Amino acid sequence: MVAERFRKDAEELRPRLVGIRRELHQYPELSMAEFETTRRIRRFLQDEGIVILPLDVPVGVVAEVAGERPGPTIALRADIDALPVQEETGLPFASRIDGKMHACGHDFHTAAMLGAAVLLQKHARHLHGRVRFLFQPGEEKGCGANVLIKAGALDGVHAIFGMHNKPDLPVGTIGVKTGPLMASVDGFAITVSGKGGHAAVPQAAIDPIVAASAIVGGLQTAISRSISPFERAVVSVCQFHAGTSWNVIPDTAILEGTVRTFEPHVRKNMPGLLQRIAKGIAAGYGADARLEWFAGTPTVRNDPVTTEVIRAAAEALHLTIVEAQPSTGGEDFAHYQTKVPGTFIWMGTSGTEEWHHPRFTVNEEALVPSAALFALAALYAAERWSESDAAGHRVEAGRTP
Repeated sequence: MVAERFRKDAEELRPRLVGIRRELHQYPELSMAEFETTRRIRRFLQDEGIVILPLDVPVGVVAEVAGERPGPTIALRADIDALPVQEETGLPFASRIDGKMHACGHDFHTAAMLGAAVLLQKHARHLHGRVRFLFQPGEEKGCGANVLIKAGALDGVHAIFGMHNKPDLPVGTIGVKTGPLMASVDGFAITVSGKGGHAAVPQAAIDPIVAASAIVGGLQTAISRSISPFERAVVSVCQFHAGTSWNVIPDTAILEGTVRTFEPHVRKNMPGLLQRIAKGIAAGYGADARLEWFAGTPTVRNDPVTTEVIRAAAEALHLTIVEAQPSTGGEDFAHYQTKVPGTFIWMGTSGTEEWHHPRFTVNEEALVPSAALFALAALYAAERWSESDAAGHRVEAGRTP
């Protein structure tokens, strides 16, 4: 009965959700500069009478809907930032900001979670505890989740849910899985030091470009010969900087790239492995190599209990559920999951292009099932944690009560 009411009420919200999504789409803002986006989200929530928490954050909004029954605090998260992409969709509501676009669908995520907030506010009599809404800045830079965590947005939260639109899944379909869904994201820089000299007299130099070129190929053995074929990982060299003249061998060459992994022990071993490979190859050319490692976001790893909850909500709404295909893309939603149990899902949007493409679009029909699903999942999670507390024990990550 509650699921049907949520679905029906979400359908009635459709014009408003489409309107706010298109408004946000026309005025995209980049990571940690979402000032106007923050203002628009606050205005919408205030118009609905939804409480905004007074957290000390420069951008982003944290709001809360209180239920009429005692219980836990469940969090729902949406990211709000856009990308430095020139839009090429030709839509009547296309970006009005030159060189900026919601090319990853965060406007869709935001509008759907605003809809979930309205639904829960309307049905607060059924809600145990509170639902906290995290409209998070800076996801594209991988820093926004930690900004909100440090400000206290996760204090007292028992579980968290989030989503990313998935263009290759149809509207009405969600991708769900327990365990790792998105990879950890780390960066590296390798400085190869040789000895500069005249390009016409290479024997008097130690060419760091030749050594670095060999390292680029050698790094691929970090995957093919040092990691089990059953453990996925990616090493990509994306920048190669060396030299200032066509006829001078430089002293140094610099490689920069990214590493993606799914398992903690693989991630832990990668810096030492890359350093060993780079240093060994460089030594063969008489050069030296030094690795700098830039730790980024951990793996998005879905908890069994929260995943079971969102599956139940999807089933109640008669959505199609498929096994989510993991992505080597990263998501700073993972930072929340290091603090509390959580689940991140794919939401089908029947899109035309993949994420970050200048002609990326979402089918706005997906706003209704998204809003209903997350409102219902929060309701179910609150009930589950309330029942667990009443039984005298707490639901722990990875443990079904």
